[in-house]
Amino acid sequence: MMGPVTVARYKDLCMDAADALAQARFWGAALGAKLVDLGDGDARLDPGPGRPANEVIWINAVPEPRTGKTRVHLDLRLAAADPSPLLDAGATVLREPGGDPWWVLADPEGNAFCAFPPRADGSTGPGVYELNVDCADPDAQAAWWAAMVGGTISHADGTAGIADAAGFPWQYWVFGAVPEPKTVKNRVHWDVQLAGPDPAAFVEAGAAVQREPGGDVDWWVLTDPEGNEFCAFPAREDEARTGQ
Repeated sequence: MMGPVTVARYKDLCMDAADALAQARFWGAALGAKLVDLGDGDARLDPGPGRPANEVIWINAVPEPRTGKTRVHLDLRLAAADPSPLLDAGATVLREPGGDPWWVLADPEGNAFCAFPPRADGSTGPGVYELNVDCADPDAQAAWWAAMVGGTISHADGTAGIADAAGFPWQYWVFGAVPEPKTVKNRVHWDVQLAGPDPAAFVEAGAAVQREPGGDVDWWVLTDPEGNEFCAFPAREDEARTGQ
């Protein structure tokens, strides 16, 4: 059952790809997730054993190639001291640990992500533990999203993070400052489940509507104050009725 929220809750993650099935095979192997071939060129990754139920990733085939830096990426905690299993699955190394104690890797389509060594205290197990978003103003972005989906904001090293956002499957939702502006559509975006029938509260807070529902599409495409695309799905009838 959905817990009480004011505006919305995190729903799932979506990733654009030139070859969705190949991309899904890589990420399925990287995350220990179950690959579901949707039969139309797209794929879905369902959570592996012991992982959060909302750790669902949709991989969608798109015609346009990836251009520019990936501004939304996953941070993974490794099970071993190095990322060899990820490299064996098809990742490449963009940067070795140095001043920062983690690897920056790229998946087979060139999307960067970070791989962190295991924690000595074992407090964070292997797998995804953060969703990381590039932005111009981390504090403003974190405050805006926390107002939409709840959670507690913390600050560290020029970043702002949200913990315990409604429906969020990982430990932190991190917003980090970068100097370059957003110029193209994000290759990775998140979806939210609205608490009501429409995204009026998002729009009133500063979101912009990119596409209304229509045809076989029953969700809105919105952008947050820094232009990050996300999809907003209306509450299901039972959720709207109970307010959950």
